[in-house]
Amino acid sequence: MAGYLRLRQICLVAPQLEPVISDIADIMGLSVCYRDDNVAKYGLENALLPVDTILLEVVAPFKPGTAAGRFIEKTGGRGGYMAIFCCDDPDARGAHANGLGVRTANVITHAPYHGVQLHPRDCRAAFIEFNHTDGSDDVLGAYPPAGPEWQKHIRKDVTQALTEVEMQSPEPQALAAHWGRILEVPVSGAELRLPNCTFRFVNGESEIMSALTFRVDDVAKVRDAASKKGLDVAGGEFALGGVVFRLMQ
Repeated sequence: MAGYLRLRQICLVAPQLEPVISDIADIMGLSVCYRDDNVAKYGLENALLPVDTILLEVVAPFKPGTAAGRFIEKTGGRGGYMAIFCCDDPDARGAHANGLGVRTANVITHAPYHGVQLHPRDCRAAFIEFNHTDGSDDVLGAYPPAGPEWQKHIRKDVTQALTEVEMQSPEPQALAAHWGRILEVPVSGAELRLPNCTFRFVNGESEIMSALTFRVDDVAKVRDAASKKGLDVAGGEFALGGVVFRLMQ
């Protein structure tokens, strides 16, 4: 398919928003840019933090019977919740996915934003969403889910970028091929390389989004900040928000 595709947002899920969101902000040197009231209709509360031009979101259920709550129960709280991609035509990409047998779970339109969410059971490992904001093909342009001034909250004194998303599966090559077909991105080894991030597929017991890799200014400083929060740090890694945060310079 012609047109662009970039990672726009990673969504994690937690039983409660705090202390997860404040721990991420404090450890990684990030700033909350927005809390979206629109997610309340799904029984959720959220907060978003920009990591350069990729948004990192945490959602938490505040009432029973939510999809996010069921996800936590099913996975035991392990794994990232959603991989969200901006593109030129979400409907066309959704229709392509439907042709592969991947169902549409939800369509969200809050003009000028339009998003198509695919069914996680069909995607495997995590939700996939395609979205587009009218008049905003610039990576620093408007993105309503992150609020009206998300760009002003970008901080790079500690964390420079989110560079890689790790996906686990008992059959990583098969999952990579499946996601490659949905995203219409060629598989290189067991990787899908987008302009701003790489998805890497590795062997694991279950199919989950297992880790996020961040480029940081000082790995030791971030490790110390995580330790002070009481997190178990091993090498340049620690678990938070259901995934492993992996640090590199």
